[in-house]
Amino acid sequence: MAIIGSCITRDLWPILGEAPADLLYISRTSLPSLFARPLGGVAVANDPPPGLARHQNNAVRADLKKSALAALIDHRPTHIIFDFIDERFDLLATPDTVVTHSWELEVSGYMNQPAFSSARIVPRASAQCDQLWREAALETAAFLNTTPLSSAQIILHESQWAQRFLDRTGQCRDFDPDVMIFEGNVGRLDAHNALLRGYQQRFADLTGAARVSADPGLMIADVSHRWGLSPFHYVADYYRDIWRQLRELGL
Repeated sequence: MAIIGSCITRDLWPILGEAPADLLYISRTSLPSLFARPLGGVAVANDPPPGLARHQNNAVRADLKKSALAALIDHRPTHIIFDFIDERFDLLATPDTVVTHSWELEVSGYMNQPAFSSARIVPRASAQCDQLWREAALETAAFLNTTPLSSAQIILHESQWAQRFLDRTGQCRDFDPDVMIFEGNVGRLDAHNALLRGYQQRFADLTGAARVSADPGLMIADVSHRWGLSPFHYVADYYRDIWRQLRELGL
């Protein structure tokens, strides 16, 4: 199995006490970045810099070096699950390529290297980012159809940022309309949900992916989540609902 997405899919197993067999997990990327050229002249340490875990450093390396697609083909998954929660990050454009401006990249220190000297931010909500994403979605569909991955079942895990969360007393409260993506980077909750709806529909139309989504009544965040409070760190019943649907698809 392979996941191209975020913790909302990867967390299904640890939250429900399961262990995925032979999983390839590709995260902290964006479709435009996946299909771009490697960023030349950037050095990524084997040992993670302060503030990053090894798997976080590996995700940054894969996004900068563009190694994920080759790894995906080598893995030969029977099922590939996409979710687009990590499509909340802006892009960084250089003269030759684009990369994902994730929190992990921001704190890694790699952006101090000369390879980033001419990089400019492409805001996630901009028309340019939308055009890049549309083009990359077409590339994704072609890639899935014309490589050994054509025999894999493609699954789209559709989701939305939760509008409400459970506090430590079990009371349901509303999120602020402005949500911190990372320090100094704030996103509008409704705007990101609109982006997600568009991304998910385009991807499904292009790929014919099987679609799974939780009951809207379960789309509630939980302050007690293992990764802390966030609009996409849901109550445990959300993951149980998605898990049930994935089991029905043969996982």
